[in-house]
Amino acid sequence: MSQYALRLPDSLFEMARKSAKSEHASMNQLFVSAIAEKLSALETENMLRKRALLADEGAARDVLSRVQHGPVCKGDEI
Repeated sequence: MSQYALRLPDSLFEMARKSAKSEHASMNQLFVSAIAEKLSALETENMLRKRALLADEGAARDVLSRVQHGPVCKGDEI
């Protein structure tokens, strides 16, 4: 296992301390969990970006054109 000295602004450190206490976790557990969550989100974003480059918009629109249309929810418009 590796170690890394982390410098934090006092306000962020205090927020982390309170969160760790309320979660009954150590500061180390909180930081490791937070870093893992962020890295997972970045990896997911990269994977989705790569998948989007492979998308065929014409084929997707063709499939959608064959679907029976009902009322469209706000925000789902194309």
